[in-house]
Amino acid sequence: MKSCGVSLAAAAPAFSDEEKKMAAGKPRGKTKEGTLSLTAEEREELSGLDSLLFGFLNLHENGAKTETLLLKAVCCYESLILKAEGRVESEFFCQLGHFNLLLEDYPKALSAYQRYYSLQSDYWKNAAFLYGLGLVYFYYNAFHWAIKAFQEVLYVEPSFCRAKEIHLRLGLMFKVNTDYESSLKHFQLALIDSNPCTLSSVEIQFHIAHLYETQRMYHSAKEAYEQLLQTENLPAQVKATVLQQLGWMHHNVDLLGDQATKESCAIQYLQKSLEADPNSGQSWYFLGRCYSSIGKVQDAFISYRQSIDKSEASADTWCSIGVLYQQQNQPMDALQAYICAVQLDHGHAAAWMDLGTLYESCNQPQDAIKCYLNATRSKSCSNTSMLTGRIKVLQAYKAHHPNSEPILGLNETPISQQPLPVHMFTCSEVDDLSSPAKRKRISSPAKYLEQLRTDRDHFNPTQKLMLQQLESQFVLMQQQNTFTLPHNCTNLTSRTEEPWRKQLSNSTQGFNKGQNSHLPGSNDEQPSFSTDPALYLQAASTNTQTSHRMLPTSSVTQGTAFNHLSHTATSGDQQGICYTKESTPSGNRSFVPEISSHTEDTPNGCAGVKGLSNRVQQLMAEPICSPNSRDSTSPNLISGNPQMSSLLIGKANDGVMTGACDKVNSIHPESHTKTNNSVASLHSSVISTTALKSADQTTTLGVTSISSPHVRLQTVNGKGLENSHSSKNRSLPMISRKPDSPIIPSMSVSIYSNSTEVLKACRNLDKNGLSNSHNLLDKCPPPRPPTSPYPPLPKDKLNPPTPSIYLESKRDAFFPPLHQFCINPKNPVTVIRGLAGALKLDLGLFSTKTLVEANNEHTVEVRTQLLQPADENWDPTGTKKIWRCESNRSHTTIAKYAQYQASSFQESLREENEKRMQHREYSDNESTSSDNSGRRRKGPFKTIKFGTNIDLSDDKKWKLQLLELTKLPAFVRVVSAGNLLSHLGHTILGMNTVQLYMKVPGSRTPGHQENNNFCSVNINIGPGDCEWFVVPEGYWGVLNDFCEKNNLNFLMSSWWPNLEDLYEANVPVYRFIQRPGDLVWINAGTVHWVQAVGWCNNIAWNVGPLTASQYKLAVERYEWNKLQSVKSLVPMVHLSWNMARNIKVSDPKLFEMIKYCLMKILKQCLTLREALITAGKEIIWHGRTNDEPAHYCSICEVEVFDLLFVTNESNSQKTYIVHCQDCARKASGNLDNFVVLEEYKIEDLMQVYDQFTLAPSVSSCSS
Repeated sequence: MKSCGVSLAAAAPAFSDEEKKMAAGKPRGKTKEGTLSLTAEEREELSGLDSLLFGFLNLHENGAKTETLLLKAVCCYESLILKAEGRVESEFFCQLGHFNLLLEDYPKALSAYQRYYSLQSDYWKNAAFLYGLGLVYFYYNAFHWAIKAFQEVLYVEPSFCRAKEIHLRLGLMFKVNTDYESSLKHFQLALIDSNPCTLSSVEIQFHIAHLYETQRMYHSAKEAYEQLLQTENLPAQVKATVLQQLGWMHHNVDLLGDQATKESCAIQYLQKSLEADPNSGQSWYFLGRCYSSIGKVQDAFISYRQSIDKSEASADTWCSIGVLYQQQNQPMDALQAYICAVQLDHGHAAAWMDLGTLYESCNQPQDAIKCYLNATRSKSCSNTSMLTGRIKVLQAYKAHHPNSEPILGLNETPISQQPLPVHMFTCSEVDDLSSPAKRKRISSPAKYLEQLRTDRDHFNPTQKLMLQQLESQFVLMQQQNTFTLPHNCTNLTSRTEEPWRKQLSNSTQGFNKGQNSHLPGSNDEQPSFSTDPALYLQAASTNTQTSHRMLPTSSVTQGTAFNHLSHTATSGDQQGICYTKESTPSGNRSFVPEISSHTEDTPNGCAGVKGLSNRVQQLMAEPICSPNSRDSTSPNLISGNPQMSSLLIGKANDGVMTGACDKVNSIHPESHTKTNNSVASLHSSVISTTALKSADQTTTLGVTSISSPHVRLQTVNGKGLENSHSSKNRSLPMISRKPDSPIIPSMSVSIYSNSTEVLKACRNLDKNGLSNSHNLLDKCPPPRPPTSPYPPLPKDKLNPPTPSIYLESKRDAFFPPLHQFCINPKNPVTVIRGLAGALKLDLGLFSTKTLVEANNEHTVEVRTQLLQPADENWDPTGTKKIWRCESNRSHTTIAKYAQYQASSFQESLREENEKRMQHREYSDNESTSSDNSGRRRKGPFKTIKFGTNIDLSDDKKWKLQLLELTKLPAFVRVVSAGNLLSHLGHTILGMNTVQLYMKVPGSRTPGHQENNNFCSVNINIGPGDCEWFVVPEGYWGVLNDFCEKNNLNFLMSSWWPNLEDLYEANVPVYRFIQRPGDLVWINAGTVHWVQAVGWCNNIAWNVGPLTASQYKLAVERYEWNKLQSVKSLVPMVHLSWNMARNIKVSDPKLFEMIKYCLMKILKQCLTLREALITAGKEIIWHGRTNDEPAHYCSICEVEVFDLLFVTNESNSQKTYIVHCQDCARKASGNLDNFVVLEEYKIEDLMQVYDQFTLAPSVSSCSS
């Protein structure tokens, strides 16, 4: 889909001579001062143009005037900036970025946004800027940065009018990143939003269905596809694509029926798809694969021919044609087809493997070895180890049979033993074929022969003989084979260079017609949809093409080797995502999601809504991030104007980098900000004693880093910012901007004001209502992870001793300093040794035997994992260390898991006895399975099962167990007055209740921080030990960075840190053994991961000490979760009000933080209530019941306090499905379909607020 805007260069011919100068970046109509001017009317019109119109501003249809105005504004702004030597207000650069974005001049937009960011300390308040910046990152495939920018938009302004566009793009990017849970959530958020969007609802539904398919949830995918087909007035292209997916899924997935039924359904679906879209080359290709699998060779050839006729040639199609020829005992035809495939895509692993198999079947092992080697070099090869083994077998065979090459002539040898021509071009020559001109010259077997003939003089005698054989075979093929594909095809281009298919109509908005997306692959791979990659971030490419079948272990013979056509042919890897290889020389290949820079005009124009293709473009020459590339260059920032370019980018000492990679990676503030801008310091500063006495005194902290501490510009052209705005500059005609988003209102009252003053202040605010999502820390920029503490620790300090306390008596356990030692923030972890013995705890109550006797049918969550060394984490094949931790979920009962636990122990004993009998070198009476796996560093690893999250909250079922835990000191008890979680008023399983863990050796609890950074208590029941790894809270930002680098979600994914990575990053790791009866205290925010050494059970729960540090960290994580669209299990708003009701606080810091949060919440409730009443919306009293849990939005999962938005249907059925205000307004702009229920009387909240005062400290009372 072509963008609705045009480039400056493309627009130039349509303008007058003066306008051409403008389009070239040269000002026209200069005044004496050399400055362009804008009329008042033009400024007024430009004031309404910003990034929010991107995708909705049609510059092709009736948009020439707007485009001309934008071009004039850009020239005017550039002239003004040049005249002022860059000393203009930061808003100039923001507007310039918006205008260039609307003109789709992405390099210029990037530079202007960069300059604005460097000059504006509170840039985060400008949602339009963040949105525009995110769009530019999205265009450049810089998904990591685009995600951050879009998340900050939603955090700063959840009611953002383009939230649907943001959720759509987040869904697409998370889908590419294989974070399917996040992808689904954002697609669903986009689907319920009634605001306009560049994709229709049926297209979003298609994405959701395909997401299920990608996750191998085939029945859910099939149901979603079929439901989509029931939609009335379904656009033809959408219908064709859905039918195509259903057909291909039936062809591949065994779960959908027996082979005959599946193939019949697949062919029917694909035929219906072709009825809806006869020009879909992809559907023809799939149909050919289906016909081939059932032996209909003639129909398969016809379908493949149609595929090539309808769309640009694909390596997949030629590879499949080659297989079909080989099945028909036509090796020379197969050879030609395979050569076409590897010409189109030199990295096509399947074609190389099939070609190698072909050579091997003709007794040419040397040529087969070369092809297999080419296959192993491909990024898409998933059978490297197997191919390597096959290569070794062939090499060994050649060593013992050096003269085994065929020496008979072609006509004297049976066809299955005929020698085939050797590859007559080298790898580098194949790479050269990536250019369109060369591909056109040799785009078919005939053209290939013609090319070989022209090079005949350079061939040696052997090669000339082979050429003659090839010519003879080609003549025979033309005479005898009526199904030969046309050889006059000249449009065989690389997939990375072919343009995306044209859009059919305005209504389909981006479903295209012929781009290959389903590629040959193994049965383990997932199908990827064949729709417009620019719209769907389709990454279909050569990087995921793998062999169709496993190589045989012996010599391959005709008729048995090529059965892969009936197997899965998909474009995704095991997660359904694929990446493309650039068609550049091998040294400069870029592996980024394939999004072609070629676009085509939309038929009949664009109906005011652009697809996503105009802001996603593949960088064809260099990867988006190639810091080591010497020839990496910056996009042309200001064409033909180096002076303007230098002003926009900034001086060298400004620290703003000019390389394409550096720019993309350094414009948006990374998580690597200075320590005083970390989440902890940001929020502690805002909620500090000084800041809270008057909200007017709260200062906004500037972000002083982008990706390095030098990028934040503190000077402009060598002068301080305070001197950069002269009187002359202030008189420059900057456009008066209409406010895009409400700036977060500053508080006019302090925490020491009473509720009446807060109410009065709220009534003076705007009556439009405030978002539910800015309850606690809305005076702050969006939270960011902390950087690594400075200065870094020396290497000899990276394995610190673990703080441990040894108890000898009950008195020791209740000694007050023990409590203070544990909650001291300087101690990230404390091991209390001998606790069970000192308190005479009966740990036998938690033994497996007792649990079975008490409740043998109780549910156990099971995690299936790989048995690995505790300090290492390998991929399933054992070839490399990774961070991703395999942990699949299922469920069983205590009785069944107990049986597994016992059998595992008996099996281990049997193995040890066998080793002892055999006098193995490593035999040891105390060795365990975990130890043995540690010696065997590489897989395949044994599979184990870990019984986790066993709920012991029922005081009737587990009365004796829970009663025994009351012997513990108060500060570690499940319930106590000093435990914040005891004041929630409802149960959160595993946090303010006990959970049990049943383990075998190797059972892993992956890396994590506790929910909302609360402290945790863990007691080992025994009989085996556990090994713990602990990292202090201040380093969680470093681990978050590692997770992002490894494509993992720090909060939601399962990950196991690589200790080598941590030590290299100067991250200290506490490592210790927890023995039976030991209690491990994890302090607030501490990162930890645990592995069982032996067979054991553990019990654990969370506690919340009544300290300022605990409350601060809990609030910070609450806000971070909100930014990341992750549900906070602890409702901090609800908890804060209950604390105000129940607790007397004497710590001034803790009091001020709680009071500040109460004030923010009260202000929001008052303001929202006033806005609803003003709008005439009735508020219905609902109240609360005892032990009623806090409420969360059923859509976005943010906490909803006091005013609940419930649909009329839900209210009448008394199901009370709660929405937040933002989600309710997205579904129904005027809230007509919603009722508002009130939980608390406003007078009650005001009374609680007024009565919450600082209590005198114990020391002052005693004096």
